[in-house]
Amino acid sequence: MAEHIVKSFHDQLETLSTSIVQMGGLCETQIANAIDAIVRRDVGLAEQVVAIDARIDLLEQQIESQVVQLLALRQPLALDLRETLAAMKISADLERIGDLAKNVAKRVMVLSNEAPEVHLTQGLARMGRQALTQLKNVLDAYAKRDDNAAMTVWRRDGEIDELYNSLFRELLTYMMEDPRKIGPSTHLLFAAKNFERIGDHATNIAETVHYVVTATRMGDARPKSDITSTTTVQLHDKS
Repeated sequence: MAEHIVKSFHDQLETLSTSIVQMGGLCETQIANAIDAIVRRDVGLAEQVVAIDARIDLLEQQIESQVVQLLALRQPLALDLRETLAAMKISADLERIGDLAKNVAKRVMVLSNEAPEVHLTQGLARMGRQALTQLKNVLDAYAKRDDNAAMTVWRRDGEIDELYNSLFRELLTYMMEDPRKIGPSTHLLFAAKNFERIGDHATNIAETVHYVVTATRMGDARPKSDITSTTTVQLHDKS
């Protein structure tokens, strides 16, 4: 009887992990489609990104209910408790990633009648691909409970920040040279910020994986490189 109870409990933990992987897969699809929508200015694809978000939200709700049930009925300890709590934390990060990808898609819809410079949209797409790579790698780290892989994701978060800093400066210069481009450039800036935040949430997941595997929390400051909050600029009308 005891063996049956233990097996049932671990089956429930496996179900949680499977739900996280499924949720993560939807987020990866969202981001990949959002990037393609940017490059191709594809409103239909952007609409698909927005539609997927409801499925991600539903999965988060299901995971939260499963976690509450496990905590109430099983009262897990040690590794099992960390696994249970990690599922809820990771699902919350994935839900936010879904929201951010949806926000990017909405910017694409607004920009559908605009014509931003190709090199600017390519820079944004490059940043999105880096964020997508970070998410894929950290989800692999979670699936394998691989702390080394998770820490590699954690250390590389600054790379997305650097891309964001570069694009931020480029877009500001573009707006100063032609104030008529302030509108579309602002939408690109917001999209870039969403990709930067996706990278942050991937880093959150990396820290959670580290905690599950090692039972210790990250003590070091994150390797952040975003300097845009300290950047000031004045736009002058040159028309």
